[in-house]
Amino acid sequence: MPKHAIPHPPSATPSSMLDGDSLPATLARTMLAGFNRHYGLFRYNAQQAKTCFENAAWHRMRRLASERITFYDQRVNEAVEKLRAQFNTDSLADDVWAEVKQYYVLLLAEHQQPELAESFFNTVSTRLLQRQYLHNDFIFVRPAVSTEHLDGTPPSFRVYYPENRPWKEVLRQVLIDMGLACGYRDIEDDLQKVIEAAPTLFGEQATRAMDCQVHVLRSLFYRNKGAYLIGRIVNDGEVQPFSLPLLRNGHGRVFIDTVLFAPEHIEGLFNFSRAYFMVDMAVPSAYVRFLRSLMPTKPQAELYTMLGLHKQGKTLFYRDLLQHLHESTDHFIVAPGIKGLVMGVFTLPSFPYVFKYIKDVRRKDISREFIEDRYHLVKNHDRAGRMADSWEYSDVPFPKSRLSSELLTELQATAPSLLVDEGDCIVIRHLYIERRMTPLNLYLEQQPDEAARDYAVYQYGMAIRDMVAANIFPGDMLYKNFGVTRQNRVVFYDYDEVQYLTDCNFRKVPEPRTPEDEMASEPWYPVAPNDVFPEEFGTFLLGNPRVRKPFLKHHAELLDPVWWQNQQARIRQGILDDVFPYPRRLRFSRADEDPGRPSSPQKPGR
Repeated sequence: MPKHAIPHPPSATPSSMLDGDSLPATLARTMLAGFNRHYGLFRYNAQQAKTCFENAAWHRMRRLASERITFYDQRVNEAVEKLRAQFNTDSLADDVWAEVKQYYVLLLAEHQQPELAESFFNTVSTRLLQRQYLHNDFIFVRPAVSTEHLDGTPPSFRVYYPENRPWKEVLRQVLIDMGLACGYRDIEDDLQKVIEAAPTLFGEQATRAMDCQVHVLRSLFYRNKGAYLIGRIVNDGEVQPFSLPLLRNGHGRVFIDTVLFAPEHIEGLFNFSRAYFMVDMAVPSAYVRFLRSLMPTKPQAELYTMLGLHKQGKTLFYRDLLQHLHESTDHFIVAPGIKGLVMGVFTLPSFPYVFKYIKDVRRKDISREFIEDRYHLVKNHDRAGRMADSWEYSDVPFPKSRLSSELLTELQATAPSLLVDEGDCIVIRHLYIERRMTPLNLYLEQQPDEAARDYAVYQYGMAIRDMVAANIFPGDMLYKNFGVTRQNRVVFYDYDEVQYLTDCNFRKVPEPRTPEDEMASEPWYPVAPNDVFPEEFGTFLLGNPRVRKPFLKHHAELLDPVWWQNQQARIRQGILDDVFPYPRRLRFSRADEDPGRPSSPQKPGR
């Protein structure tokens, strides 16, 4: 027992904990009240997002998404401060904490978010006890309350029985039940387009079994300037997902932009490079269960994260990692590709993620704090589908026997301050974990198919354009800082030089004054820290003719400072461009209703 511990008799059973006035019971209730406050604010945030969509308040929508990311840490800090102030928790004995956990489990018996409440308990108790998860005996290593069949009243999704009714009538009722307080542009025309675009789902010739049902999640999924209806058709035991993206036109009317039903397009909505959705969920586990029926290969960790519950995503990811280490035998290795000047990267070949750490000795004159700030900037910003999301972890243990000798040597050489040797494991004090991608430079070197290479170059330019639309300048635009996903999309993942586009000064290279100026190895003109010269991009990007040709075909204007200045002007005017989480070729034609949208090259191929 600690020197100043408050004595409390141990209990072999939870029966003594039924005393509602006991210290463990009071601690458990206080901790749960902190979580309930957090989740109440989380839901209110999603309800505000609905209002923002109804009022086309797009800047407010962005602020809501950014503010929500800090909710969890704010509520944890509040709970920790309250418990320390009221209960002198630093001097409580271990047996008290054991009973707190037991009582907390009892409180979760009828709770609608037990898995999230358990993660909240873990975070708070770890902060209070000043222990790593690895050494904490009083956390939920495994869930204590099952969510397998948990749902709310009313259930998380509405059910419609089409029987022999026309599909247009069924879908009309689905949209009415969403309860948007704004009118539709031409709902009959939109529904007809949906039916024509998805005849295998909604065509009159589509076979309907006796058990045919339409299930639609009760809350719309809000992000940026869109609201997404998520549903599925269950027909003779077969499950077919679908989504209807809803947008607003210049007159404030809602229209259906397209219908998505191919698995890769549904998964694309929940891609790791996109901003988190705002969704009003009474029972989040029921929403995740529904989504997994549409995307069975998508890890729960990523789905919770995409629903804005990134702490729960981290908890589940770590459990997945431990389970994978138990089942696999391969070794962590240095990740393929050009080694970074600032970040070290390693991976486990059998596990589709990379682990990134900040090197102690960096070949760029920037501080650790600055790099961490860049990652936080990206986390809190709209990633526009072009910047990889990352989970940030502290004190992660890795079995020493699973680290390759090359990796262990690399870690000891580049980041000794981050390592703690605990005998059979190496603890890394700070890590970022991201989905693994093929570095674009390797892809362009190794891809034998010309059309695939050209498409990758096209995607590279579109990644830059989409980031620009979100007011992000990548800084270092070398191909090694971009990756190619499984869906052949190009995504940016090196954040140590990112900055807001509006903080940059895009300039034209001045004309040389003399022949000596033209031949000089150093600029003959002054260059400020935020000056950018787009004309110079070609020098380090377009040396390979196989890359230069498709780049100039689709993205030549990226070499013109005027284009960048025009994008800055749009952002400063408050214009938020649409960034679509699906191929533009799938959109129903709306060009005549949005004359302000900047033109973009036609997407080739897929």
